[in-house]
Amino acid sequence: MSAVRPFGEGDNSFQSAGQYDGLLRLSQCFYDYIERLPEAQGIRAMHREDLTESVEKLARFLSGWLGGPKLYREKYGPIAIPRAHAHIGIGSVERDAWLLCMEKALAEQPYEEDFKSYMLVQLAVPAERCRTRA
Repeated sequence: MSAVRPFGEGDNSFQSAGQYDGLLRLSQCFYDYIERLPEAQGIRAMHREDLTESVEKLARFLSGWLGGPKLYREKYGPIAIPRAHAHIGIGSVERDAWLLCMEKALAEQPYEEDFKSYMLVQLAVPAERCRTRA
């Protein structure tokens, strides 16, 4: 009988998210909320009209961030979250709206409840690091 590795160890989080296909579904759902929620309209305005690349970039970032293949790096090169968002006015309102959209997107995924909670707590860190103003 093997012990279950905790989230954040090895590629356990990547596997728990359904690998890249699961992350792509999460990313699409997340951007659906960005499009629909009134609280997220400021974030929506920061993106191109076509969100296809944004969906892909988020899924690729999450893949490596969760211990899976470094797909973002393979296609776009290394990412430094603060530098990548430095040109955008992101404050606590936008951070909170981003996390709200992610919370709603996570709720729709077939993930275990403890993994959904883990993800939301962990994603608060990069969400805060994207902030460029109060």
